[in-house]
Amino acid sequence: MDLYTVMPVSDRTRSLEWFGVFFGRPADEVIGEEYLWQVGENAWVVVDDRDVRAERVGTAMVTFGVTGLDDILARLATHGISHEPVETYSNGVRHVVVLDPDGNSLSLAEAP
Repeated sequence: MDLYTVMPVSDRTRSLEWFGVFFGRPADEVIGEEYLWQVGENAWVVVDDRDVRAERVGTAMVTFGVTGLDDILARLATHGISHEPVETYSNGVRHVVVLDPDGNSLSLAEAP
């Protein structure tokens, strides 16, 4: 199974810069007006600012399982990207929410 999650955005230029910093690289692929970052073997995040997505801007939510959470947050901070407080769940998972400029929620979760 493949996964494509769409991040509806209002400003393509601003969002491409932001997501480039978030993922640490420019989009892996461009298909028409959609910009795709491959985040797993068969998983993609799609940034889309077309009018057809306008009603959904800022409503997307996705969680990424990561390693090196502190390093990722430090890299984001050097580019002025802030985040909500890091939470540690009872099972030891550390979780943090990062909001893109439109308010889409990109959570990072690191297992102990």
